[in-house]
Amino acid sequence: MVEFFEESSSNGVHVNGTTHQTSASNRTSHQPSATKTAAAAEAEPKKRCLWFEEELEEDLRWVFGVSKILHTGVSEFQDIELVESGPFGKVLILDGKLQSAEADEFVYHESIVHPALLYHSNPKSVFIMGGGEGSTAREALRHRSVEEVVMCDIDEEVVNFCRKHLTVNAEAFRSNRLELVINCARAELENRTEQFDIIIGDLADPVAGGPCYQLYTKSFYEHVLKPRLKDGGILVTQGGPAGILTHTEVYSSIYNTLRQTFKYVVPYAAHVPSYADTWGWIMASDQPIPAISAEETNLRIKQRINGELKFLDGQTLSATHALNKHVRNSLAAERHVYTEETARFIHGHGTASKN
Repeated sequence: MVEFFEESSSNGVHVNGTTHQTSASNRTSHQPSATKTAAAAEAEPKKRCLWFEEELEEDLRWVFGVSKILHTGVSEFQDIELVESGPFGKVLILDGKLQSAEADEFVYHESIVHPALLYHSNPKSVFIMGGGEGSTAREALRHRSVEEVVMCDIDEEVVNFCRKHLTVNAEAFRSNRLELVINCARAELENRTEQFDIIIGDLADPVAGGPCYQLYTKSFYEHVLKPRLKDGGILVTQGGPAGILTHTEVYSSIYNTLRQTFKYVVPYAAHVPSYADTWGWIMASDQPIPAISAEETNLRIKQRINGELKFLDGQTLSATHALNKHVRNSLAAERHVYTEETARFIHGHGTASKN
């Protein structure tokens, strides 16, 4: 659910369009006097009057200030908003879920791309499922060994306005190593005969009525995706919220589903401030994904990647694998397998796909 609302000039709590005045008995004794001089009032910074509200759960909402709405509409597949926010810069919102924020998107995109490519001995070909904003392609193209990146997104409108507004990815979109395909990732993989070293699932979160929850299923991984991986190839997918209270929504199920499909499965996670949670990713392969030292990771980053990473280095990558005890125990105990009939969804509802 997405809601934009204007802030009331009175003090209080906004609930479903109504501002409830805070009672005097609930105010702290340290609150300044209500009497203020005109000069003091003039000196106070003006509050934002427009806010974005995302319903994370039925009784939990995430709100931040918006200075400008850059784009809003409904494509064939999903609701789309692109806004300029105070704390996070440009923010991309699909089906009511914040997908990417300019201020911290590097945490998500470095995490989904670089670990798998660094663990692989010599990645040359990459297939991206989704990734319409271009940031995942941008990070993959930073690897000197990569000769081909295929980015396959179902929603041309999302791709077009991201290409227009997210100038940080302009160079990636212009690269002669990038092949941009507008299609369902499943159909594209079924129709192709080539294989890839790395397949990245930079997909929207699985929500009821969304366009891509089928791309988290066991049948898809087993019958469509695996045949498109080369020997030694690695799949990495985003897995949704991975926090103490949220990891059982979809993350543990996706992890267990991959565990039923691949011989080696590695979960990892990092905190993403604009998501208001820890976020999870999962690597999977039929060949071992050997742990590498922080020193070796730093050496590979220096040898393989153009430019300086903002988030990942050897120490940070090691830390992303150190899931807390509660989450580790839940992953080990998870028995749910993700299928189209037994799909789990995070809170929210998408615009029903017409594909």
